[in-house]
Amino acid sequence: MDSKNIQKNAMQKSAEFTFTPPPEAPVFEPTLEDFADPLGYIAKIRPVAEITGICKIKPPARWQPPFSLDVDKLKFVPRIQKVNELEAITRLKLLFLEKILKFWELQGSPLKIPMIENKTLDLYCLKFWVDEEGGFENCNTPKKWRKIANSMGYSQNTNTINFLKINYEKILLPYDIFEKSKADILKTVKKTETKSEIKDDGDVSNHSFKEISIQNITGFKGDCEDMIPHTSIKKTKTGSDIKTDVNTKNILETEETKCNRELRRLACYGPGPKMPGLNDEEFDITKSRKRPRYDLDPLAIYVCAICQKDHTDNLLLICNGCSDTYHTFCLKPPLNTVPDGDWRCPCCIAEEVHKPAEAFGFAQAEREYTLQQFGEMADKFKSDYFGMSGHLVPTSVAEKEFWRIISSVEEDVTVEYGADLHSMDHGSGFPTKSSLNLYPGDQEYVDSGWNLNNLPVLEGSVLRFINADISGMTVPWMYVGMCFSAFCWHNEDHWSYSINYLHWGEAKTWYGVPGSGAELLENAMKAAAPELFKSQPDLLHQLVTIMNPNILMAAGVPIYRTDQQAGEFVVTFPRAYHAGFNQGYNFAEAVNFAPPDWLKIGRECIIHYKNLKRFCVFSHDELICKMALEGDRLDLETALETQKELVRATEEEGRLRAQIASKGLKSVRRTAFELLGDDERLCEICKTTCFLSSVLCTDCKHMACLQHATDACQCPLNKKTLNYRYDMDELHIMLQTLDFRVNSFDKWMSETKKMLLPTAPDIGRVQKLKVLLDEADELKIPKCTLLTQLKNEYTAATENVEPIIIELDDD
Repeated sequence: MDSKNIQKNAMQKSAEFTFTPPPEAPVFEPTLEDFADPLGYIAKIRPVAEITGICKIKPPARWQPPFSLDVDKLKFVPRIQKVNELEAITRLKLLFLEKILKFWELQGSPLKIPMIENKTLDLYCLKFWVDEEGGFENCNTPKKWRKIANSMGYSQNTNTINFLKINYEKILLPYDIFEKSKADILKTVKKTETKSEIKDDGDVSNHSFKEISIQNITGFKGDCEDMIPHTSIKKTKTGSDIKTDVNTKNILETEETKCNRELRRLACYGPGPKMPGLNDEEFDITKSRKRPRYDLDPLAIYVCAICQKDHTDNLLLICNGCSDTYHTFCLKPPLNTVPDGDWRCPCCIAEEVHKPAEAFGFAQAEREYTLQQFGEMADKFKSDYFGMSGHLVPTSVAEKEFWRIISSVEEDVTVEYGADLHSMDHGSGFPTKSSLNLYPGDQEYVDSGWNLNNLPVLEGSVLRFINADISGMTVPWMYVGMCFSAFCWHNEDHWSYSINYLHWGEAKTWYGVPGSGAELLENAMKAAAPELFKSQPDLLHQLVTIMNPNILMAAGVPIYRTDQQAGEFVVTFPRAYHAGFNQGYNFAEAVNFAPPDWLKIGRECIIHYKNLKRFCVFSHDELICKMALEGDRLDLETALETQKELVRATEEEGRLRAQIASKGLKSVRRTAFELLGDDERLCEICKTTCFLSSVLCTDCKHMACLQHATDACQCPLNKKTLNYRYDMDELHIMLQTLDFRVNSFDKWMSETKKMLLPTAPDIGRVQKLKVLLDEADELKIPKCTLLTQLKNEYTAATENVEPIIIELDDD
């Protein structure tokens, strides 16, 4: 589906709310034996779970870790979430509505949104569908208005289509005219700037001045005492008092130039006041905005800023913002009557209406809560909202209500969410070695691999080679939820795995998109709400935007759902987008982890980040090199994946170094990048974290990765230095070390397979099996079928040998 059709479909679905739950994600129930090896089990279910992006894991019934936080001591300040502002299309509607309301309010005519079919008229959708039909001037038949009414989910009777047409003409058409005048403004500004250059280049004294009427002297820069004052007293119709401050700004600004902030700045250096002898046609609506100082009659300075006339003073308005004056009939669009309230001129309106929207985010609540206080607030909110005890509300009912609120401009539901609480600050919900008052049975959970404090650093997890405690990645974060508090569409940093455990409370509803559908989701969201992404291109990285799964599914995005109950895990897979909301008061804990199979997609993520100019959390190359240098700690799978990554990194590094050397860069220096702060080794261009090398300019101090070595600055190469962590020989030695380890694994596997064959010789068999088992321990061979067979064979062989040894001893 192309972008335009996605947007049309999104508009149609937002008009008439419906919600169909996506298909269920897979649920796994490991045995006690499977559960003993977390990473091994996740690798086992990966072929199935990776297809859906998320899955749920139910631990064995006996696995019930105690909740170890002191409920009375934990205090936190939650985030405030206005639920309907989370949704992309609803946020667009709210932003547009704010502009329209501001547009009319500033003209002294506060707007009251009309109702249609017991609902507030959707002005955003109305404008969208009228634009789709070619604009208001082309919507000149009842057939087109019926089509618009149908697209908006309204009935198609005569009253409805007349209502839509009348209200478009009354509310939106003046705004359209106002917006479309910007193109003419730009042309007018360019024309006046050209005249300014001609005037500046010439000698002012050589101009011949024509005799003109008194009202055309309004822009003359002569001494005020030499001017002939205008003796008529003007009565202006406006909602504010006339300002006569002699320090009023003298700035050349027209209706058009003020619509654009950049042009407003340029206008300060543009053409001066209208000079005598220049006719009206040449200047069109770009007139003098600089007022002379009239000593005798300060009121006489008020002439229309567009036509430069002071006639028809009963229709002359004074702007409450800048005090400029305009005829009602000179405005675009013209005003039929004089507004009753305060009025702003087109320039002030444009400045206010076109202010760039602030980046959307969540404010912090003013109140600090304990868990008990937050729970009391959360439970009361849900029971009041649904009119029954919170735990009696079915998850399907809460789910549908959540998406209804999300899609509604009128619903003003505000909730709070205790998100991203750092376990190093508050402690963890799981028992740890530092937990107080541990019971004897708690030690099992302190050491468990499913304890989220342990999972990221287990044998077989590559994140254990990162020295820093990265909050949320290697150190868990905790989340205290209430009904309708939500987490928005996102995928994990570096496209790593994530795991979430719900300690207690009501369910958490999840939606997931597999990594293979990540780009589909990104494109669908950008197509459905293009204005949001135009102003904030990295919106999906801010974790502040959600979209109805049905809209995304209609665009071809594969989405799956699951309800996570207390005591259950939810795992997300690499690059899988996920979002969701809490059904009620609950407490969850989450962390990232990365098995060896992640290394390849982790590299792809870095390339993606470079293209987006997004900051990295850690250096991927640094991680790979650290693993290679500690090769004796790697198991077979990790060594194989590390070898592949290091080969790729070494080849690319060699190519880029040769390329920059061929251009004439000669100065080189070894640098310990790992001792630098991340902000001290960022590429100026792509923002990646440098480790294997970088190029530093000694003049301007700009640093860049080798890919952007010549783009960061224009300084000559003799001013630049190649900083490197390892020379190419050292990188090749690291590769050879990994090769040796991988070859050792291969040799062990080959010899083990031979010993397990039925044709293997019996002489010295027990001793050879024992040697292979010892090598397996030394090489850190992971649990696999081959190792299990070897252990079983050795056990059987030693049992058969033992009676023979006893008989020999007896003899």
